[in-house]
Amino acid sequence: MRFEAGHPVRVEFTKWGGRPHWSFDGLYLGEDEHGEWIGHPVGTEFARPGRGWVADWDSVTLVPHHDAAHFPAFNRPNGKISSQIYVDMCTPPVWQDSTVTCIDLDLDVVKKFDGSVYIDDQDEFEHHQIEYGYPPEIISMTEDSAERVYLAVKESQAPYDATPERWFEVLAGL
Repeated sequence: MRFEAGHPVRVEFTKWGGRPHWSFDGLYLGEDEHGEWIGHPVGTEFARPGRGWVADWDSVTLVPHHDAAHFPAFNRPNGKISSQIYVDMCTPPVWQDSTVTCIDLDLDVVKKFDGSVYIDDQDEFEHHQIEYGYPPEIISMTEDSAERVYLAVKESQAPYDATPERWFEVLAGL
């Protein structure tokens, strides 16, 4: 385990070329066979240039093992938020001290609370391939990751099953 449960950590996403994107704080929760878990309690501020909000729901995120090219978030329902699972396709997340960084690569796999699952932002991904000059290996990595994650979410394979419940319990205990 990298830190004790409750240790403050930071998550920083950029876009291709180093442009700032989402950043937010969290609390380290622990590690399992899927990776390292971070909790984001009610009151967590999520911000990117030109947009932000303070969450009125709890969420947990996963920094996956094995250089996986995605970053999953699992949300508790609050009557307003529509996505139960939201998985950003990105470069493999990297720890630098107590900060996790990665480059957001547009595609997202989303599971709504109604059970529907889809890949979002395909048009943005296609546009950015040209505008930002994504290298072929980045395009391939992103498409492969999105397809694998989509199938795993659709089939409720771990960690896209009840696995996050353990980490919501850890968050609630902090």
